[in-house]
Amino acid sequence: PPHSKSFGYFRMDDVAAILLAAGRSRRLGAFRPLLPFGDRTVIECCVGNLRAAGIDEIVVVVGHRAEDVRQQLQGSDVTFAVNPDPDREMGASIALGVEQVSSNARGLLIALADHPAVPPEVIRVLIDEWKRGATLVQPEHKGRGGHPVLIDMVYHDELLDLDPALGLRALFAAHREQVRRVSVASPYVARDMDTWEDYRRLHEDVFGVAPAPA
Repeated sequence: PPHSKSFGYFRMDDVAAILLAAGRSRRLGAFRPLLPFGDRTVIECCVGNLRAAGIDEIVVVVGHRAEDVRQQLQGSDVTFAVNPDPDREMGASIALGVEQVSSNARGLLIALADHPAVPPEVIRVLIDEWKRGATLVQPEHKGRGGHPVLIDMVYHDELLDLDPALGLRALFAAHREQVRRVSVASPYVARDMDTWEDYRRLHEDVFGVAPAPA
């Protein structure tokens, strides 16, 4: 298509993204995707970072408060996949997202809705590694693995049938020889937002101020 950005043999629209936002955020005590993050919400920042990295096709997997997330992302030009049971393992959400991804996608970025501070440059580094032939790419910061991960669509069928307990970990373990770990400068690839304290600290580190009351 005319809008695709050509990089020699590869085009940016060869890479699609799945953004996982179906869970209930029980440990956090508030619904993570809709919390304020700077002047936007967490989920809007996640989508914005993917877009700024040049990814056109984004599938957001929703479940808990699905309609609220849809409303928040109105006009964002994303596709939605619905997980009717948000308490199921992450693998179920990944499979639902994969089913929605268009057939021309050759690489798949899997991003989590609790990593709103991962900069677009990091996502582009992962895409560059994939372009150089890596089929499983994971960022790391100071030796600690993080997200998002980039998976070649050669693993399409395995993504539809992930081990329920281990999810992506099982896929990466089964193909350990193919995994490319990429050291990145951003600590935010390895910063989870599981508790309110995690969220508050992340917001302060990124913006220099505590989050506005949710």
